[in-house]
Amino acid sequence: MGNLRDTLEQRQVIIYFTTVAVAALAALLISGTEHLEQLVNPALALMLFVTFLQVPVTELGRAMTQLRFLVSLLLTNFIAMPLLVVVLLPLLPDDPLLHLGVLMVLLCPCIDYVVTFSQLGRADSRLLLAATPALLFMQIILLPLYLHLFPGENTAQYVQPGPFFHAFLWLIVVPLAAAALMQQWAKRNETGERVSDKLGLLPVPATALVLFVVVASVVPQMGNAISAAMHAAPVYILYAIIAPLLGWIIARLFRLESAAGRAVAFSAGTRNSLVILPLALVVPGAIPVLPAVIVTQTLVELVAELIYIRVMPRLGRV
Repeated sequence: MGNLRDTLEQRQVIIYFTTVAVAALAALLISGTEHLEQLVNPALALMLFVTFLQVPVTELGRAMTQLRFLVSLLLTNFIAMPLLVVVLLPLLPDDPLLHLGVLMVLLCPCIDYVVTFSQLGRADSRLLLAATPALLFMQIILLPLYLHLFPGENTAQYVQPGPFFHAFLWLIVVPLAAAALMQQWAKRNETGERVSDKLGLLPVPATALVLFVVVASVVPQMGNAISAAMHAAPVYILYAIIAPLLGWIIARLFRLESAAGRAVAFSAGTRNSLVILPLALVVPGAIPVLPAVIVTQTLVELVAELIYIRVMPRLGRV
């Protein structure tokens, strides 16, 4: 069981790229894949449940005691990264929906596959995993505020508060509570332990499922949004280069150990596009621009992760 889990994690990059390619091909060859959009939220809930299941409840409390790590992580993601986005945003054409898509995706740190990528990059993935509920909670609370505060932007008018509370309930509270209950069952019952072990194989397949559903449902709707996606791509590339460097610098200022510093750098460079997409889809007039802009970030990011897992282990060793 453990060997299979290790194999999935080691080959997750290939799995994800293959999934994206198959999903795009399916969208081009099969009509009606846009209806898979209805499965995005259930697939995300499954992905987050099996992700949270990897975090023992006791680890959540322990992570809260790692104050330097937690403060540096939150400062990086919710102060430094928004400031970086302020610098990058003028590079985009003056299009409110395009700006909204870039803001939504770049202001929100990843809380799922960043954990396994950080592990491959010799970061402290346990600390990062334990901090995922806090990261998701903070971004759902702060994103509407940031959209109101961003200088010169008129994007907040497109965002409705209801979907954010809905996302908090179904993407944090329910998966986290279900994971906690499963952990308690596994501690007290052999059957529960076996079920929990089998569910431990699912983080990579569940993330692949989300990627498939997202790409297959978005590609048929992209239409004239290709231009918007192409404008966003260079901004995403610049972000992918600069963000982890800023994260590492902040981690060094807080005198974190190298592995913890790499975790902060990974978090800075990896965004929450898959979880943000359902929020974007409820924005009036979102289709096709917002899905295209957000999925473009996912594709750029997957390539960036290939570089991160080779470069990050050198941080702190030179």
